[in-house]
Amino acid sequence: MTSATDTHGGHDDHAHGPAKGLMRWVLTTNHKDIGSMYLWFSFIMFLTGGAMAMIIRAELFQPGLHIVEPAFFNQMTTMHGLIMVFGAVMPAFVGLANWMIPMQIGAPDMAMPRMNNWSFWILPFAAVMLISTLFMEGGGPNFGWTFYAPLSTDYAPPSTTFFIFAIHMLGISSIMGAINIIATILNLRAPGMTMMKMPLFVWTWLITAYLLIAVMPVLAGAVTMMLLDIHFGTSFFNAGGGGDPVLFQHIFWFFGHPEVYIMILPSFGIVSAIIPAFARKGLFGYTSMVYATASIAFLSFIVWAHHMFTVGIPLIGELFFMYATMLIAVPTGVKVFNWVTTMFRGSMTFETPMLFSIAFVVLFTIGGFSGLMLSIAPADFQYHDTYFVVAHFHYVLVPGAIFAIFAAVYYWLPKWTGHMYDETLAKTHFWLSFIGMNLTFFPMHFVGLAGMPRRIPDYALQFANFNEISSVGGFLFGTTQFLFLFIIIKCIRGGEKAPAKPWEGAEGLEWSVPSPAPYHTFTTPPDVK
Repeated sequence: MTSATDTHGGHDDHAHGPAKGLMRWVLTTNHKDIGSMYLWFSFIMFLTGGAMAMIIRAELFQPGLHIVEPAFFNQMTTMHGLIMVFGAVMPAFVGLANWMIPMQIGAPDMAMPRMNNWSFWILPFAAVMLISTLFMEGGGPNFGWTFYAPLSTDYAPPSTTFFIFAIHMLGISSIMGAINIIATILNLRAPGMTMMKMPLFVWTWLITAYLLIAVMPVLAGAVTMMLLDIHFGTSFFNAGGGGDPVLFQHIFWFFGHPEVYIMILPSFGIVSAIIPAFARKGLFGYTSMVYATASIAFLSFIVWAHHMFTVGIPLIGELFFMYATMLIAVPTGVKVFNWVTTMFRGSMTFETPMLFSIAFVVLFTIGGFSGLMLSIAPADFQYHDTYFVVAHFHYVLVPGAIFAIFAAVYYWLPKWTGHMYDETLAKTHFWLSFIGMNLTFFPMHFVGLAGMPRRIPDYALQFANFNEISSVGGFLFGTTQFLFLFIIIKCIRGGEKAPAKPWEGAEGLEWSVPSPAPYHTFTTPPDVK
C-alpha cells in the first residue's frame, strides 16, 4: 500500500532522479499538482484554438484572398469552437476548482484524488485524437462546432468517427470532475463552514457541477445516435428513413445551452471573490448571488430552442422560449447590480485582477444585451446565422470566461508560486487584450446587422473595412497571449517574494469563516491525533 507521501506527490519523489520526478506528475493525486496540469493543458489548447482563429481571421482580412481552401476554412471554424469549449475554457475552470476549492473550504484534498488524476489524464488523449482528425483522409470535421445532422452524418468525412470518440472521452472527464467537486464540497468542509458561508467560487462550481452531470450524458446520446446513423443504418436524423434532422438540434441545444452557463458560472464566482477584495468591502447581497446563480442554472435548461427560432417550431413554442430567454436577464442583472454596488464607494485599487474583473462586468453586460436582442423571435429571423450572433457569443465568452480566468490567475498566482508577478507587464497584457478583443468583435455587430453570414470564407465587398479591423484586432489579441505566457513563467521562476497577504488591505474576504488552515498537501499530512 502506497504511503500518503507517495500519493500526494511529496518530497520523496524528488530524491530518485528525473524519472521519478516525471512520474510524480503522472501518478500524482495532489489537488494542486492536478490543478496546475489542468491549467497548463488548457493554456496549450487556448493557443492551439487561437492559432485556428488566426487562420480564420487571415482568410477574412480581405474578400477573395483564398489563403486556404474553403474546406480547410470550415475545418478551422469547427475545430476552433470545439477546442476552445472543451479544451481551453472548461479544463481551465476545472483546474481553478482543483486548486482553490479544497483550500477555500478547509479540505485536505479533493474527495476522490485517484479519480481526479484519471479525469485529467483522459483529456490530453482526447485532445490529440480530436486534432489528429485534421490529418486523416478527407480532413477533419467540417460541419461547425454544433455538428448539425444530417451534415455531420450523411455528408461527413470518415474522421467523424474519431471525432465522436474524442467527444465521448472529453465528456467522461467532465462528468468525473463534476462528481469529484460535488463530493468534495458536500463532504469535506471544515467545521463551521456551512453552505451559506462558502465563498461564491465554491457555490458557483457546486451548481456548475450539477449542470455538467445533467447535460454531458445528453451530448453523449447525440453523438452516439450520430455514430449509429453513420455505421449501423439507423435513421435518427435522416428524414429519408423516417428520422428528423431537427431532433438533433433539440438534443444538441438541450446540452448546448446549459453548456454555455457551465462556461460562465465559475467566472461569476471568480469575479465575486476579486471585486470585494479590491473594493475593500464585503460582497453586496451574498444570499441573492447564491439564489441568482441557482436561478440561472435552472432557467438554462428551459431556453434551448432560442437557438432554433428559424426551424419552424410552433408559434406558442417561439413565445415560450422567447419569454423564458428574456427571464434569464433578471438573475443575471441581479449579479451585475451586486458587483457594481460592491464597488460603489469602496476603497478601490486597480491591480490587474481588478482590471480584468471590471472589464468582465462591462463587456459581459454588452454580450447580455445583444443576447436580449437575439431572444426576440421575429428579430432573430434577421440576426440568425449572421456575424451578429458571432459578436454576441464572443462578447459573452471572451470577456466572460477568458478574462475571468486571466483575473483568477493573476489574483491567485502569488498564492500558487510564492512570488508576485510583474504588475507593469500584466497591465500591458490587460490593455492589449482589452483593445484587441473589442477591435475584433465589436465590428462584427455591424457586419452582422448588415447581413454578413457566419462560417463563410468569402464575403461581399461592402463588409471589407469592418473585417479588416476585426482581423487586426484578432492578431493583436492573439499575439498578446504570448506576453501572458512570459509573465507566468517569469513569476514561477522567481521575482519579488509574495507577502502572506499579497493584496494588502484586501484580505479577510476570501475565506468566509476562520477555519483551521489546511495542511500544505505537497508534504506528509500531520499525524492524526
